[in-house]
This record gives sequence, structure tokens and C-alpha cells, in this order.
Amino acid sequence: MEEDNVRRMLEEVASGQLVVEDALARLRGLPFEDLGFAKVDLHRSLRRGFPEVIYCRGKTPEQIAAIVERLRAAGSIALASRADAQVAAFISERFDDVAYDEDAQIISVGQVPEPADTYPPLVVLSAGTSDIPVARQATLTARAGGCPVEEVFDVGVAGLHRLLHYRDLLDQAGALVVVAGMEGALPSVVGGLVSAPVIAVPTSVGYGASFGGVAALLAMLNSCAGGVAVVNIDNGFGAGLIGAMICKQSRKCDT
Repeated sequence: MEEDNVRRMLEEVASGQLVVEDALARLRGLPFEDLGFAKVDLHRSLRRGFPEVIYCRGKTPEQIAAIVERLRAAGSIALASRADAQVAAFISERFDDVAYDEDAQIISVGQVPEPADTYPPLVVLSAGTSDIPVARQATLTARAGGCPVEEVFDVGVAGLHRLLHYRDLLDQAGALVVVAGMEGALPSVVGGLVSAPVIAVPTSVGYGASFGGVAALLAMLNSCAGGVAVVNIDNGFGAGLIGAMICKQSRKCDT
């Protein structure tokens, strides 16, 4: 249930095209659709400003397609994360307006909204090229929410001058998503340079003692720079969603 749909319904009530009882029937409770294997939350976009996102691991292509169908019927863009090429091909055969980012493993079905120029941008940084797939998760998620995004890749602490080249862009950000593996140092550096919130994303990139991203996670949790929050290992989706919410809230504070 998108905000635009609710607005149209209220306008129909105001104009007399729709009786109040029928409008109440549509709005009663928090609507979801029970597919048996999933209960699709059709109210989430109105409640939280972002529709339900499908996590593909552990679901069959048929189940994913059924959830996509219900989200699209409700007027929402459908976003599916952790989707492999086989799932993407299956969805592309059944729906129009499908985009798939193989690096990020994200499928979007439906038109991605134009970013609002009234929001400050979310700046997404990756420490290394190997961290780009997780960074792209953040970018695509935020853009699906209508948030403008600027990407800067491969600016890790092994060559700090590369990051400083983008100092003006960092200062314009409403929030920053900083993605790093190995020792996970980049979010602390960025956190010491900017006034906006930093969302740190540890990745599983690294050698043996990185323990699949645990070393980066612990480093970020122990950052001495204030204003750095941390999401789970490889959770670019979560970081992108939080970053978009922060940027969009900043407009409300300015009005």
C-alpha cells in the first residue's frame, strides 16, 4: 500500500466517489497477503517509507516470483537481495521492467523512483575494489528508496590521499556508508573527517586472520571516532536502507 494509493483513496472519499465504509474496509488493520509460505507485508511502504524486500536465499524461484507479483500488484517496487543469476533469469522471464546487478546480487522489478533533489546525497565509499559488491548493495537499496547516491570506490587507508581528493563530496553528504574488509579501518578515518553519520559495513574480504569479516567488524565496533554505527558483515542492504532513511529525515528537519 503506497502513500500515493492512500492519497488517491482519500481524494475519492472527499469527492464522494468512494463511501467511507469502503475506505475503512481497505484500511482496516495492517494489510498483508497470506501466500501460505509467506505473509507479504503490503503496508510496509506506507508505515516505514520502504516496501518489503525479498531475501532470496532459501526461497525457490517460484516463491520469489509469487512475492514479487503481490508487491507489484500493490503498487510497490519489488526488490530482491542475494539473488543469483538463475533467479534473475526466472524473474526476467515473468515480469517487465526488471533490472539485475550481478555484483550486488539485487533484482529490482518496477521503475526506480527519481531521486529527490531536496535530499542530501548518501555517499557510499568502498575501501577496496573487492568491497564493491557490498557497496553496490547499499547504493541500489538507497536508490530504490528515492535517495540520491554518490559512489566512490577504492579509497582505502593504503592510499589515504585518494580519499582526501573527495573531501568536498564528503562534506555534502547527509550520511555515509563506508564499506571495508581486511582490518576495517576506513570508517574510523571517515568518521574523524565528517559531521554526518557514518554507517560502517564490514565485509568478509581478507586473509585468514580476518576470520571472514569478524576482524573488520570488531575494529568498527571499537572505533574511536564518534558517530560511527555498524551493521552486520556484508550487510550492504541494511546500510543502504539506514543511510537513505537518515538522508530523507534530514529534509524534514530543514522544513
